[in-house]
Amino acid sequence: MADQEIQVALQRIYVKDLSFESPNPVEVFGQNWKPQVNVEMQTKNRKIAESAYEVSLEMTITAKNGDKNAFVIEVEQAGIFVIKGLDGENLRRLMGTFCLTILFPYLRETVDSLCLKGSFPPLVLAPINFDQLYDQSIKQQQQQPANQPHA
Repeated sequence: MADQEIQVALQRIYVKDLSFESPNPVEVFGQNWKPQVNVEMQTKNRKIAESAYEVSLEMTITAKNGDKNAFVIEVEQAGIFVIKGLDGENLRRLMGTFCLTILFPYLRETVDSLCLKGSFPPLVLAPINFDQLYDQSIKQQQQQPANQPHA
């Protein structure tokens, strides 16, 4: 039996940072809508109190239509999670997978809403397998020291 029971409780979900820019609306609205969408993602977490952590998911979405930028959305969706009974790798894995999976639907809804408010068609981001991304990240970190001397 484990010394301490594992507990995870979501305390709050919030938008921490948000930006929407449409630099060329007149030109873009006059074209057929065939966007090229680029998505960049970053995650962060930090301990904010005893057993409390802020976990955030940042995305930058750039949509180009033809040779013009249609819009750029930058959003940081964050949450406060109370996590007890985990430390080290198990804690990092929980924050890098489970917590991000909780945050992602809120971020996706924010992006979709901003597109509509900017008079663009909805942009529904595809689901993300954070477990797979976390495992890939760990693999890359393990391979990096072996590849580093060759760089």
